[in-house]
Amino acid sequence: MKRKPSILVVDDDSAHRTMLKTLLSGWGYDVMETDDGSGAVEAVHRRPYDLILMDVRMIKVSGLSALAEIKVLNPAIPVIIMTAFASVETAVEALKKGAYDYLTKPFDFDELKLVIDRAVEHSRLREENRLLRESLGAHFDRRNLIGSSPAMEKLLETIAQVAPTEATVLITGASGTGKELIAGIIHFNSLRKNGPFVKINCAAITETLLEAELFGHEKGAFTGADRRREGKFRQADGGTLFLDEISEMSPAMQVKLLRVLQEREITRVGGSDVVRVDVRIIAATNRDLLREIEAGRFREDLFYRLNVVSIDMPPLRERREDIPLIARHFLKEYAARNRKELKGFTPQAMDLLIRYDWPGNVRELMNTVERGVVLSRSDYLGESDLTPLFRDSTGREAPESAYAVTPVQSLETVERDTIIQTLKAAGGNKSEAARRLGITRRTLHKKLKKYGMMNG
Repeated sequence: MKRKPSILVVDDDSAHRTMLKTLLSGWGYDVMETDDGSGAVEAVHRRPYDLILMDVRMIKVSGLSALAEIKVLNPAIPVIIMTAFASVETAVEALKKGAYDYLTKPFDFDELKLVIDRAVEHSRLREENRLLRESLGAHFDRRNLIGSSPAMEKLLETIAQVAPTEATVLITGASGTGKELIAGIIHFNSLRKNGPFVKINCAAITETLLEAELFGHEKGAFTGADRRREGKFRQADGGTLFLDEISEMSPAMQVKLLRVLQEREITRVGGSDVVRVDVRIIAATNRDLLREIEAGRFREDLFYRLNVVSIDMPPLRERREDIPLIARHFLKEYAARNRKELKGFTPQAMDLLIRYDWPGNVRELMNTVERGVVLSRSDYLGESDLTPLFRDSTGREAPESAYAVTPVQSLETVERDTIIQTLKAAGGNKSEAARRLGITRRTLHKKLKKYGMMNG
């Protein structure tokens, strides 16, 4: 029998406690209660809960004090703070101490149920994800997949279930969300992890060359084929073949791929020998394949061959809570690569990163941080290091809610413009300009020469 999720209600108002217990029990929860923060701490000592619903003002130990102690004892338990005294300061303090959410009395019952269900589901996913990772063993390799949001927890759960199988996987999602990374994680946590992981971008190769790239060719099969060459399917034998941008494959190639998936055998271009292959297929696309099928651009039978298990990559704007973790990861990586000592982001810069919609997803964030690291002249990346990327097409600062994107300039162009502006600000004094840029005068001299700006 499935265990009911457990909720601890903490409130010194007995009538309110009784009302909540009746309500929550009716919603299918196992409800315990106590009348003070000290009782809540003792209860958490005795057993774990799926959720704690706690009043902020109580006679002996306040909800905020109890929250701090509970988070030390068991930081995984989500705690929702409730109060009759609406206060922004109290809300901020509760969230700083680790509260999952904050509700004001009297409750809107629909909102209460929504918040509680979401918190309990989040707790369940975290626990299931932990158990799944343990079942895979201590060597579960998540590569550079960064994030702890509910969306990422669900993604990891799916990967953990799919990776040990032989199922064909179709990864969908917008460009820059990390589809190739997910394909690699599936391979390196599968039983084929000691075999090859071979990748090919179907959009980057012409139809004629794509056939030879996938299936190989015999000597003399076409002009320039001076020897037999094995294709990606043979190279991936015993391992995994990742077909990126599968939607860009021509109808003729789709037919040939479908036959290989059905028969598990290939014939080299210009040859007649049938070669058996043992390959797991992972495909990816940034298009809606069902729409492509309706438009007659993608074969329905191939879609169902590929779509045995579907993984949809969420865009970065739908997991904003992961942005700080990802941004700090890239900051550390690019600071080390560029031999810079950077301590982090200013609060204003991080706020900018979190609020921006990231149409280019993780790839755009990565490029933004790299550029910021290159241009930064202080210990922390600030708004001034990032805002050049958030301007509209006229060069004016975009509205705070929009942060329009323009084509990104090359780093050399940005560096040259920065040097020109700094020299002007320093009145042409190269020593002062070098100091402001955080480089030596000799380095500045080399860069001026490189950009043809030497004038004595």
